[in-house]
Amino acid sequence: MVVTLEHPEAQILIEEIPGGKRRISVQPVSPGLYVHVASWETAYPVELIRAILDVKGPGWVCDEIMREESPQYVRWALRNLLLGHAQDAFFESKRILDFGCGAGASTMILAQMFPKAEIVGVELEEKLLAVARRRAAHYGLSRVRLVQSPSGLELPQGIGEFDAVVMSSVYEHLMPDERQFLMPRVWSVLRPGGVLFLTMPWRYFPVEGHTSGLPLVNYLPARLAMAFAKRFSPKVPKDDTWQDLLRQGIRGGTVREVLGVLRRHVGDCPVLLEPCRLGLHDRVDLWYADSTVAGPSTPKRVFRAMAKVIRRVFRIDFVPCLGLAIRKDVPCGPTEGGALE
Repeated sequence: MVVTLEHPEAQILIEEIPGGKRRISVQPVSPGLYVHVASWETAYPVELIRAILDVKGPGWVCDEIMREESPQYVRWALRNLLLGHAQDAFFESKRILDFGCGAGASTMILAQMFPKAEIVGVELEEKLLAVARRRAAHYGLSRVRLVQSPSGLELPQGIGEFDAVVMSSVYEHLMPDERQFLMPRVWSVLRPGGVLFLTMPWRYFPVEGHTSGLPLVNYLPARLAMAFAKRFSPKVPKDDTWQDLLRQGIRGGTVREVLGVLRRHVGDCPVLLEPCRLGLHDRVDLWYADSTVAGPSTPKRVFRAMAKVIRRVFRIDFVPCLGLAIRKDVPCGPTEGGALE
């Protein structure tokens, strides 16, 4: 049996296949539609697929489902980030904040990774939270709470304190003023000894791979970067403004920027931790583990070796995406730390 979901830009075919799954196929009817992933086999029911389509659109419906279901996508990255810095016991029966949880892919994964922990997902857009709630209901997750932020500069009242905060591909989507005002507020709900886990594109990598996929965009001033991206990137709509591109994540971040913002919370000391588990020794290893989930390649091995040299000589993590773990020390302790018990 095949169910067809109609959309102005595409038809979405959902075919029942063995094993209780459904094959999703995106067939564009609009010639200008960018489709990130055109097909995926899912265990989601049709109504949940429809809800994701309504929110994410045909170009990203498969990608959004993959984010939660594929073991080689967000799940693999979260495993490396969290368990590369901390042992499983660190998260046992703890409170974990999934800040900027979006449509709930990372929240579902955290709940499955740490079934005894309490997971609180916070998101600004109600339409994304509605999908996250459908996902939680689909899995019957009772220790997941999903809460809407009152604004881009505030946290929901009464959410309490947390032992860990996860910001999975969130920082790059914050506007400049939100980074300055919101990050200290997120930091303030982290208990002493707790850890902020954060992933983001590195602001000065030669190729801006997150939003435009183009080289040199990271080195251009805003007006030129916008013109270049709109002219040459198929991923960037021609009518996008610079504010649109910032919201989409065209400007990543740096370690110095994040630590500088967190230090504004007087009395606390952010301590940058190094990966030291799962065979990881630094943030270059963390990037390499994430990027070679399907298997290593000679170019990536060569790049890893080069990035290691750059790190050793210039103390720069020369990688496309940074994975950070920052412990909250009160009062200030050492500037770097090892594995968390």
